[in-house]
Amino acid sequence: MRKTQLLRKSLLASVIAGTFTALAVAPTVAWSQSANATVRGSAPANAEITARNVATGLVRRARAAADGSYAIPGLPPGTYQIDAGPGTERTVTLNVASTVTLNLQPAASAAPASANATSLGSITVTATTLTEVKTPEVAQIVSQREIATIPQVSRNFLEFADTVPGMVFTVDANGNTSLRGGALNNSSVNVYIDGVGQKSYVKEGGVSGQINSQGNPFPQLAIGEYKVITSNYKAEYDQISSAAVTAQTKSGTNEFHGETFYRYTNDAFRERTPAEKAADRKAQSEEKEYGFALGGPIIKDMMHFFVTYEAKTFNTPITVVPNPDAAPGAAYLPPSVAAQLGPANLPFHEDLYFGKIDFEPTDRDRFEATAQIREEKQRGGLGGPVAPSAAFNTVNNDKRFAVRWQHSGDFYFNELLLTYETAVNAPTAINYGNGYVYTWPRGSDDMSIVETGAANPLATQNKGQNGPAIQDDFTFNNLEWHGDHVIKMGFKKKLINLHAADAADVNPQFYYNVTPNGPDPTPYKAFFTKPVEGLGLSPSVRTKSHQFGAYIQDDWDVTDKLTLNLGVRWDYERTPSYTDFVTPANVVAALYGPDPNAPGQTYAESLAKGGINIGDYISDGHNRHAYKGEWQPRLGFSYDLFGDEAHVIHGGAGRAYDRDLYDYLQLETTKSALPQYTVYFRDPVTGLCRRDSTPCYDWDPNLLNGLPNLQALLGPSSNAGTEVDLLNNRLKAPYSDQYSLGMRNQIGEWNTDATVSRVLYRNGFAFTLGNRYPDGSFWKDNSQPWGNGVPGFGPLILGNNGIETRSTQILLSAEKPYTKESGWGATFAYTFTHAKQNRDINEHYSFDEATIKDYPFITSNAASKHRFVATGNMDGPWNTVYSLKLTLATPIPGNTVACFGSYGYTFPNGSACVPIGVTPGGNGKFLIGGKVFGYRDVDFQATKNFDLGHGVTLFGRLDVLNVFGFNNYSDLLYDYALANGKPHAKAKYNPTGNITYVPRTFKFEVGLNF
Repeated sequence: MRKTQLLRKSLLASVIAGTFTALAVAPTVAWSQSANATVRGSAPANAEITARNVATGLVRRARAAADGSYAIPGLPPGTYQIDAGPGTERTVTLNVASTVTLNLQPAASAAPASANATSLGSITVTATTLTEVKTPEVAQIVSQREIATIPQVSRNFLEFADTVPGMVFTVDANGNTSLRGGALNNSSVNVYIDGVGQKSYVKEGGVSGQINSQGNPFPQLAIGEYKVITSNYKAEYDQISSAAVTAQTKSGTNEFHGETFYRYTNDAFRERTPAEKAADRKAQSEEKEYGFALGGPIIKDMMHFFVTYEAKTFNTPITVVPNPDAAPGAAYLPPSVAAQLGPANLPFHEDLYFGKIDFEPTDRDRFEATAQIREEKQRGGLGGPVAPSAAFNTVNNDKRFAVRWQHSGDFYFNELLLTYETAVNAPTAINYGNGYVYTWPRGSDDMSIVETGAANPLATQNKGQNGPAIQDDFTFNNLEWHGDHVIKMGFKKKLINLHAADAADVNPQFYYNVTPNGPDPTPYKAFFTKPVEGLGLSPSVRTKSHQFGAYIQDDWDVTDKLTLNLGVRWDYERTPSYTDFVTPANVVAALYGPDPNAPGQTYAESLAKGGINIGDYISDGHNRHAYKGEWQPRLGFSYDLFGDEAHVIHGGAGRAYDRDLYDYLQLETTKSALPQYTVYFRDPVTGLCRRDSTPCYDWDPNLLNGLPNLQALLGPSSNAGTEVDLLNNRLKAPYSDQYSLGMRNQIGEWNTDATVSRVLYRNGFAFTLGNRYPDGSFWKDNSQPWGNGVPGFGPLILGNNGIETRSTQILLSAEKPYTKESGWGATFAYTFTHAKQNRDINEHYSFDEATIKDYPFITSNAASKHRFVATGNMDGPWNTVYSLKLTLATPIPGNTVACFGSYGYTFPNGSACVPIGVTPGGNGKFLIGGKVFGYRDVDFQATKNFDLGHGVTLFGRLDVLNVFGFNNYSDLLYDYALANGKPHAKAKYNPTGNITYVPRTFKFEVGLNF
């Protein structure tokens, strides 16, 4: 036996050495995040352990060591018969992405009340669900029962993550859905489906295709269950800085099964929104969702298939309202313009497809091929201050294909995965011509009251990603050295083509100042594009992103009570359009040329006086390098106090790197080819341009008669007004440092957890204004140096790392899993959040301070201070099922810029304005107490099943959303004043503005299961 152990150690050493030798010569990576389960425990010495999936016939084998320890990794979630010989048989259910303990000893010799016997979770007659408790991850499973029964506003499977402490699923006023973890934005999330990350590399949203979309990332019918990890994930998880969601898709079984459904509602089955009540008119709305799934055997116990299709057609109500700080100006708009405020609609259609074939020719090999397709068309841009005429239509498509080979031996498991992805997001303006923007002054800038006419040229874009990937993960499942080890290591290499066209040469925008006397007769500003000709530049940029990642992790059972999870990963990404970019020679010459506002001084010298070394942003094509410091230790522990898995202390610390979105990096190139110009017009009365901005021209009504007339202002080769975007030559990737300490308890049928989590996020990307006055200052007399742009060009915009968030959360949960015997299940989740940040989570443009480091840390607008979510489901009489969901949250703070110039107040930096975080008062109570909540919702669901015989069930379902008709306002109104000579800001909800979620709504569904 000693020879066998030495062989295993030798094999392990060889694998580690081989892995890191390969990494040393490999190009670039990302990682595999397995949705499979691992079973480990004790069995008779040297026994063969067999695990058989009762639904598919899949078989896996492993051999116990001399001390009886064993581990079987790579098991797809499901119900298994596991044994180590006669008298050891167990039937258990394994959850997604879990590592659980199952001791297999002959019944005759098993202790009548062994520690492991009480650790097997919720027991049923046929199977025991093994609950993962000995893990440092702050995580929770969303089961198929919860997916099938919890009330739901949209068939987006991520909606149920809302029941996990620290997570928020949002349906905004536009009907767009998003998932956010902790106090970070939704781009920090990553979702893994069957171990394959769905990360968006170009646009925001976290999940590819999920930016400003009412759609679902994946058909819900194809999701078996999923795990939500809010922090301290293992080393295998990549490209993430907040929460990870890892989902397992359904597979065909040895029996044919299928289901179909149709879901419907319209404006007749919903209450009016607050805006509709104020306008005394109700926008038409309609929602249709339908689909089917079918799975079964191709060859019994060997090959199976599963296919599904889902679609949705929505016409969602929306409200056009001014920016909060511009709301006073709405009263002075002309009637024809004011009429464009109020209720409107957002049409949307989506088709989702998924197919899977699995093949198990031997009990050592499993092959799997999958395809997923998402196709969407929707109206976008509408809402807030944007009127229907200025909206755009968006095509949003995402396709992913994967082939997987899993091979297992007695002491190892290997998974090879080949994938290909392609995604495109292409909004296009619905109207062409002039855009008209009506603004209201706020301190040193102007806020939009309403935007009408044709959409901004930035609204027409084409961005996406496509390319292949290869990844391999190797698990050595039984190494003995001062305890038992399961060691996993892997790598992933991606070659992803990124493309971006950031604007189109259409639709000039004219800005009109509004006063109590109405709009000024002439615009004060115009924004438009003009392509650069004769230099071979293209307004669309393409590059190949080289991504590489590697990791190694060890799940080490030091004793039967103490488990250590030790891991480290390294990621690297090179984006040639950034590293190989060459700053245009005419821009370099202008930066180092004379500053027209400071005779005898260069523009670079003016910048230097303001703390900017412009050499840090000028690239010659050789002085930029991809960041190589993305080392990420992931350390965790769990301690089982009494060895029975009933009371487990857990904790961890780790670093997780995300990435800079290509949507930011590409601007340096695209704006050089299709420059965006801002020009100003003299006031006919004063003869001055607004705030002395440049370039400054006399107004000519002929400028309204076509884009070429505006472009002619600049001359054939003028760069006047051209925005110059430059990125720091030493950009790094954003990351979060995560710390947690908590305790899990099993109390009867209940699983509880109490955890304190601390997350420090750094290196978020931000654009700041580089312009400086000749003396280097950023503020003078409450004004910014907008007129001191790059000589011969326009404003200087600099891209840097620097956004930070500091958050502490208390996460409490209690779950009573559903069992057939009890007939009911429930979950409770409470989150306390204290978070500070130096920038609004929804903004990366940061022009209110000289640099991102000058921004003060203010209360975060990412999360409520208190949030509580409870769900319950139960089997009723006569084949019925009922469920309820309650959500309560205190108001989410608002982040804005408060200006006190009208009070004659100036801050030490010379500005009358300052970024602030302010929390509005609550808009309602729930049952008892005062108005402390900013969000209240109660949802109800009832289903009636009709057994038609022969395994066929017809069902009817009713969802009542927002049962009590709470108005969960989303728009804020701000008020600024001096209190005892000091600046003071207040916020309140706009009672006629948009709402989050939906008004009281009834949804009807029918379907068939067979």
